[in-house]
Order: sequence, then C-alpha cells, then structure tokens
Amino acid sequence: MAEETLICGIDEAGRGPLAGPVSAAAVILPAEVPHELRGLDDSKKLSPKRREQLEPLIKRHALAWAVASASVDEIEAMNILGATKLAMRRALDCLSLRPDAALVDGNSDPGLGIPTRCIIGGDALEPSISAASILAKVARDRWMVGLDALYPGYGLAGHKGYGGSALHRESLIKMGPSPIHRPSFLVKLLGQPRLL
Repeated sequence: MAEETLICGIDEAGRGPLAGPVSAAAVILPAEVPHELRGLDDSKKLSPKRREQLEPLIKRHALAWAVASASVDEIEAMNILGATKLAMRRALDCLSLRPDAALVDGNSDPGLGIPTRCIIGGDALEPSISAASILAKVARDRWMVGLDALYPGYGLAGHKGYGGSALHRESLIKMGPSPIHRPSFLVKLLGQPRLL
C-alpha cells in the first residue's frame, strides 16, 4: 500500500493589530476529514465560542499540529510580512511529522523548504488551512489575554490588540505605548509618532 502524502495547512493570525505577536499554525489533517471537523471555516467567520469548540477537536483529530509566533521585536526588525513568514516556518518546524507539501493561505510563499501552494482565501477553501487559521487565532487570543494582565489599562483582553477600539486608542494617548505595542504600526495606523 502506498504511503499517504502528508499535506499541511498553514495560516496566521494577528497581522493587523497595533500590539502583540503574530502567530501561525501548521496542521496536518487525515485525508478523510473527520465528521466532527466538517464545520471548519476561516476563523474570522466563526464566533469565539465556535473557535474554542473546534480547537480541541482539531488537536484531537490532526495527525500533527503546531503553533508558533514572531515577537513584536521581530515584527519591527523585519516588517510584518517577514515576521509572519518566520512564524509560519517555525510552526512547520515544530510539527511532529514532516509534511510532503504545504497549502498556505494568501499569495506570498513563506519559504518553507517543501513544495508549497499559496491559495488566496484558502482558509475558507481548504480544511487544513481552516484548521490552522483556528488554532493560530485561538492561541493568539489567549496570549493577548495573558498580556492584558501584564499590561493593564489598554483593554487587550477585549480587542486583542486591534486598533479599532476607542478604549485602545484613548489608553495609548493617555498612557503611551506598552513594550508589546508595535511602534511602526502606531505611526502608520494612528498617524501619531508623538506616542513613541
């Protein structure tokens, strides 16, 4: 019997926020997706509750899975795209099985060292990418809740570092940035270099 080709899905979470790391996950699912995972989708289309429900099921049924991140310092040193690709390579390297190929959400090859197909909107099209999207998002959200305890006053547990929250913007003006805020993002998105 021929050995099964192992294909991993890879996706990220946290490219856009003003604070915190960017995370990535790699997931190898069985060729036949288990019934319990039929509801997989782009993590952004799922409620937080549904993501939390799916996370343990993904981990239980996956042949292998891993989550990794790139820090704020790495984001600043190499830009968000470079840091995202770094987090993706780290996730791949942490898998307990070495996949034969990868499916990556988006249009930019992260340089994984294995055959890779980039798929725009892949997190809604390929179950393994959907699974990676969910794991990356759940892990990052939990990290941000933990960082909220270390850096109170910014509301990180609620908005997870994104800039759309009035509380987040007001606290930045009042308190200035914390060590886990991304300086280049504050300038670019808030247009307020005086905060730095």
